[in-house]
Amino acid sequence: MIKDKEKALAGARCIIQNWIEAKESEVLHFITDEYHVEEADIFESAAFECGAVPKISILSMDGVQSGEVIEKMKNTMYYSDVIVGATHYSFVTTEAVDFALKKGSRFLSFPMHTNDGSSIFEREFIRMSPKAAKKMGKPVAQRITDADKVLVKTKNGTNVVFSVKDRKAGIFAGSCTRKRKVASSSFEVYVPIVETVTEGRVIADGSLGYLGKINEPIELIFEAGYLVEINGGEDAAGLKKYMESFGDREIYCAAELGIGLNTKSKCEGICYIEDESTYGTFHIGFGRNIALGGRHEAKGHFDIVTYSPDIYADNDLIIKNGEFII
Repeated sequence: MIKDKEKALAGARCIIQNWIEAKESEVLHFITDEYHVEEADIFESAAFECGAVPKISILSMDGVQSGEVIEKMKNTMYYSDVIVGATHYSFVTTEAVDFALKKGSRFLSFPMHTNDGSSIFEREFIRMSPKAAKKMGKPVAQRITDADKVLVKTKNGTNVVFSVKDRKAGIFAGSCTRKRKVASSSFEVYVPIVETVTEGRVIADGSLGYLGKINEPIELIFEAGYLVEINGGEDAAGLKKYMESFGDREIYCAAELGIGLNTKSKCEGICYIEDESTYGTFHIGFGRNIALGGRHEAKGHFDIVTYSPDIYADNDLIIKNGEFII
């Protein structure tokens, strides 16, 4: 629900002008669902103000997370210069997005989900400078790309190893200015990790994506790339139930490692895309990772966020207690 229309309009203009850098008469296809009709109206007004041409699609929630509804739009999406994926759940990792990118569109993943019903257009994290985030993340992304493995530890007991051999790390920083490129409202260094190699233990204490803030740390055990144990209290039980709801073993695959870049974000469990963007955190993405440069398909994708990591690229410490040191 939008509380301050003028603030929301300013937020939409920020996205169009600073993230998309929309040129006059470019077609901006804003794809959302029935939960976010207010934001669609705001985006349409802001696009007209900026000289762009808005195209609005409002979908049913059914099938969005699994990607079924999006796949049906595959042959029409790419006619737009920019596609903004602003549904409740992200669909950035679907094959339809990959198809549109190859045809020349550019795609901004902007999932609108919040756990308190507030509008992302009003949240402070969208005002983070894309250029500043890119500058911060570039050395880290390069070190990870050059490495064969990444080790993550925390004082709480996390000790997990990911393979990044022959995988390229990228940066999401809101910026959606280049054809055939995907961008995200998540500000992060990301890498599509090798899907069958992850080993170790994570003590998750940040947020559970769509499920919100973690109130009591959860132990996650990984073997041969897959999450095999979830231990803890009520939050752990909720996570188990959520993952079982997909009815898909492949949702348990650790498919992405992400490192937050947004210094204006707060990991409060209100907005999952803000949670995973928060500077000083890392997250593991589960499920499909096709559009990130990986090879894994699943019925969904979601992230679990953890605070204050020490991160090593091969044997080099690149992040200490959440702070970038390169």
